[in-house]
Amino acid sequence: MKEKFIVTPKTERSVTMTIRIEKELNDELEGLALKSSRSRNELINMSLRYAMKNIEFIEDAGNNNKV
Repeated sequence: MKEKFIVTPKTERSVTMTIRIEKELNDELEGLALKSSRSRNELINMSLRYAMKNIEFIEDAGNNNKV
């Protein structure tokens, strides 16, 4: 009996977005990409993952007055 060719719906694991970054930051990113043999996309994803895991969000930094 022949094996079936099974096709399942594609699940999106990424999205495409456009951002603007400072030229200096882009230059640093290019340098890191060349040095590490990784793509800019990989480095940006690694950086964003690190930032999301290590971010500290302060709700209202300017309202330290007690009533």
